[in-house]
Amino acid sequence: MEIKYWSDIACPFCYIGSTRMKRAMKEVGIYDDTKLELKSFQLNPMEPKTAKSGEYINHFTGGKKELEAQAKKQMDYITQMATEEGLEFHLDKVVPTNTMDAHRLIKLAEEKDDRDLTEKLISRLYKVYFTDGESIADFDVLTKAATEAGMDEAEVEQLLNSSKYQKEVIADEIEAQQSGVQGAPFFVLNNKYGISGAQSYEVFVKALKQVMEEEQAS
Repeated sequence: MEIKYWSDIACPFCYIGSTRMKRAMKEVGIYDDTKLELKSFQLNPMEPKTAKSGEYINHFTGGKKELEAQAKKQMDYITQMATEEGLEFHLDKVVPTNTMDAHRLIKLAEEKDDRDLTEKLISRLYKVYFTDGESIADFDVLTKAATEAGMDEAEVEQLLNSSKYQKEVIADEIEAQQSGVQGAPFFVLNNKYGISGAQSYEVFVKALKQVMEEEQAS
């Protein structure tokens, strides 16, 4: 089976949804044998590379004070969803920044054809953003996350100081538009079935089993 999914490191539902999908893959016994590819999807490609902790709430309020109470409820709901998946969110600490360089870093990891390395990097980047409240547009933060995942520091620094993989990131986003993908996360199973959003674990299990049955019948 092949699974590709459009996702952004700055998207809480992408983190939750991909965690559920991977858990479902392990449940049905296909995690190790399935090609899994993350497609870049910047939720806000115009987001600046500089921001401050505590500004994340503005994504829900648009800067309107009267919407803060409602926004905090939404953030609490998202945090609870994450907790149920064993993820630790501190949305009040999140530093909303541009994610292009994080996506380029993931592309570099994928080039190594090392599934474990790529998954470690993706997981580390999500944790840096949603748990640690660090800027994933900061080269030092990205380098530290990458080396902790097992990547070569010199190679990472060389990448970050270049524009390598920008075209590939943009190509993923163009592919999403051409395929009718309007948001993230969006999962595609065997280039045939689409699953939109952070669906429940049960929905992912059911979809995977359906595709497995079709594969066995063909």
